[in-house]
Amino acid sequence: MKGASGTTNIWKIRLQLMKPVTWIPLIWGVLCGAAASGNFHWRPAEVGASIACMLMSGPLLAGYTQTINDYYDRDIDAINEPYRPIPSGAIPLWQVKLQVWVLLLAGLGVSYGLDLWAGHATPVLLLLALGGSFVSFIYSAPPLKLKQNGWLGNYALGASYIALPWWAGQALFGQLTWTTALLTLAYSLAGLGIAVVNDFKSVEGDRALGLQSLPVVFGITRASWISAAMIDLFQLAMVAVLIAIGQNFAAVLLVLLIVPQITFQDIWLLRDPVAFDVKYQASAQPFLVLGMLVTALAIGHSGLAMGHSGLVA
Repeated sequence: MKGASGTTNIWKIRLQLMKPVTWIPLIWGVLCGAAASGNFHWRPAEVGASIACMLMSGPLLAGYTQTINDYYDRDIDAINEPYRPIPSGAIPLWQVKLQVWVLLLAGLGVSYGLDLWAGHATPVLLLLALGGSFVSFIYSAPPLKLKQNGWLGNYALGASYIALPWWAGQALFGQLTWTTALLTLAYSLAGLGIAVVNDFKSVEGDRALGLQSLPVVFGITRASWISAAMIDLFQLAMVAVLIAIGQNFAAVLLVLLIVPQITFQDIWLLRDPVAFDVKYQASAQPFLVLGMLVTALAIGHSGLAMGHSGLVA
C-alpha cells in the first residue's frame, strides 16, 4: 500500500502481495449474500460455514487475484510504484507464481468442501470460484487483459467485489435467483465507480503502456466525476428497487448512507483524487458496504431471494 514501510520478511512480503485491505468488501459481500438468502441462522455449523466462505472469498481468492495482478502489472508498477514487492526485487518471480497456484487451489478446495457441506447436487460454490478466478485471470493477463479497457475492466472488478461474494453467500445458505443475480450485477456498477478510484494513482504508467483506463481516456477531473456518478446513481437505483418491493424503511436508511458518501466525494474525490484516493476510500467505503447490508437484509426480509426462478437449489 502507498506509504507502507519496507520489509525483508518473506511472509510479510507475501501478505503485501495479497493486499489484506482488499479482502474486506468480499468478506462483507458473503455476509450480505447470507443475509439476502433469508435462511441464515446463528448456529455453530452455519457460522463455521460462513467463515469458511469468507476465507475462500477474501484471503484465498482475493489474495490470488491481487497476487496475479501484481505479477502481470510488474512493468507498470516499475513506473508507478517501484517500491512494490515484485518491481523492487523483494521476492523472486518463481515464488510469486507458486503463491498464485497455492492460493487458487486452496480457494477451489474450500469452495468444493462448502458444496459438500451444503449438499448441493451441482457444485455451485466451486463453479462460482472457477468463474471468478477465470475473470481475475483475464482481467490481468494478456491477451485479453480486461483492465486495458477502463469500462470493461472496472466493471469486471466491481462485479468480482460485489456480485460474486454475494452470490456465494446466498447460494451457500439458500437459493440464488435470477432476480437477485441481476440486482447485484446492477449494484456492481457502483463498484465500477469505486474501481476507477484505484486508477488515478496509475495514470502515468497506464498512459506509457497504452492502457485505456478512464483517467487516461477522460482526464483525471472528468474521470472523478464519472466515478462519483456511478457510485451514487446505482445506489439510488437500489433505493428505487427497495421502494418497489415495499421495503420503505430500508430505502430511507440507504439514502441516509448515500448522503455522507456524496459529502466525502466533494471533500476528497472531486478535489484531488490522486492525492486523496486513500482518504476518500477510507471515509466513504464504510457507508457503501453498510448500504449493501441494508439492501441484502431487505431482500431477505421481502422474500425476493426465495422465489421460484432459482439458479441453484
